[in-house]
Amino acid sequence: MSHLLAFLLSLAGFAALACATNRQQRDLFGKALQPAMTRMVSLVGTAALLGALGILVAQYGWGLGLVMFSGHTSLAAGVIVCGLIGYGRTRGRRLRHR
Repeated sequence: MSHLLAFLLSLAGFAALACATNRQQRDLFGKALQPAMTRMVSLVGTAALLGALGILVAQYGWGLGLVMFSGHTSLAAGVIVCGLIGYGRTRGRRLRHR
């Protein structure tokens, strides 16, 4: 259960951090968000990643918890990157066919 929760928090954290970048804001929302909103999204992403780290370290200790955190964050970052690439390609294809 802790693995699933840590992975979901990592996924949410990286999604929020991706949404905190100007490029992804323009691609996803069509415009850049306000600076205060960007900081808030960034803080939420950081908090989600720290929450995942806390869960794994509390469950498995610092040694194994950090290794598991590294694995969860690597997988979550890969999923987010592939999702953003896929979204960009399908969105571009839809815009060209209009």
